[in-house]
Amino acid sequence: MTTDQPDIFKDRLRAARELKGMSQSELAATAKLPASSIAHFESGARKPSFDNLRRLGIALMVTTDYLLGRVDIPDMAGAGDPLFRHMANISGADRPLAEEMLRLLAERNQNRRKDEP
Repeated sequence: MTTDQPDIFKDRLRAARELKGMSQSELAATAKLPASSIAHFESGARKPSFDNLRRLGIALMVTTDYLLGRVDIPDMAGAGDPLFRHMANISGADRPLAEEMLRLLAERNQNRRKDEP
């Protein structure tokens, strides 16, 4: 189920990034981190802060538990909601467009609620 391997984070980070078809630069841009940070994390030279770990999980659509080796299923974050399952198949280059569409839909729904009596 889980692994006690000390360097599992760097292996899981690389595996999740490659599973999404993202380069280190694309992951860095999506997670709003410097590209050098991704390289350091994947080489094991540095460990991410909690905030950076959270950003990586969100950018890769995986749980932080997966990245830390506590669970073995990378897409647990998308298991419940079909929207997340589809997002997992979107390339790194298309993610900003998808995020913008979701933001616009959320704003539209929020405005509709304001207009309701």
